[in-house]
Amino acid sequence: MDSQSINRRDFCQQVAGASAVTLLGTNVLRAESKKGAYKLNYIVASPMYGTTALAEVLPEVKKCDSTTIDIWPRSHANHREQVKEMGHERFQELLKKNGVKLGISTRYDLGPFRLKEEVDFVQKMGGKLIVCGSGKGTGNTLKEKVKTFVASMQEHVAYAADHGVTIGIENHANSLINTPESMDYFADYAKSDNLGIALAPYHMPQEPDTIAKTIATLGKSLVHFQAWEHGMGCHKKMPKEQELLQMPGRGELDFVPILRALKNIKYTGWTEIFMHPTPRGIPILETTDKVTAEINRSRAYLSKCLLKV
Repeated sequence: MDSQSINRRDFCQQVAGASAVTLLGTNVLRAESKKGAYKLNYIVASPMYGTTALAEVLPEVKKCDSTTIDIWPRSHANHREQVKEMGHERFQELLKKNGVKLGISTRYDLGPFRLKEEVDFVQKMGGKLIVCGSGKGTGNTLKEKVKTFVASMQEHVAYAADHGVTIGIENHANSLINTPESMDYFADYAKSDNLGIALAPYHMPQEPDTIAKTIATLGKSLVHFQAWEHGMGCHKKMPKEQELLQMPGRGELDFVPILRALKNIKYTGWTEIFMHPTPRGIPILETTDKVTAEINRSRAYLSKCLLKV
């Protein structure tokens, strides 16, 4: 038997055993709760399920130890489009039926300056956060660019604040707010509670201490955390067992120092277990049950890490 066949066999065994891992993670979480230990507040990212119908995705949220969902539009999913097609009333009915709330609307397609209508939507649906990118920025130095960007967001942040919504800027690759240095400057200039960083470790050096230091620097400016590591990347097709190295517990990134940093700043925002499949818009695994099991596999790993912080 060749090595590729062995890898496929091992991978299938890992997926098949995910339910046992999920049970372990649940037991660990219960033990943490009894001790009053630090816990993560999970939210489920809709693109993990690709373009699967929301009626099928929403029942999975509670299975992932969460009651909130982050919905994305194309190309990563089409759940925002599904909401538009079914109408707000029907979407609210589905949420209520499944005991789930909208937490986040992720809108990289809109950028940071075209969020007014989305703020209205998020408020109407009872959500709290919109995640987007920063764009490139203008200025002669990084510090000047970040300062100018934050200043340019004032009107948009004020509107969001009036509607009880926060704007989270992801440290996306090839954007202004990307490096630890840029986030340091951001924390200096962004003083509103309704503007912060949605931190994706995937886009950072894969060094736990560096990520932990950035979390410490951000403090209350950290408004969202993606439990997502780089692994072997997400921009080219590769065997599924390699693609899944983006998931916490599968790749090499040690989350213990990262979670310790979250605990130290008393972070209570959402934690989103995440990865990108290739191509975008497909579920990370071939069935809904397997996607949920894979999320819970990472949740069990994070639960073990929490016992060490």
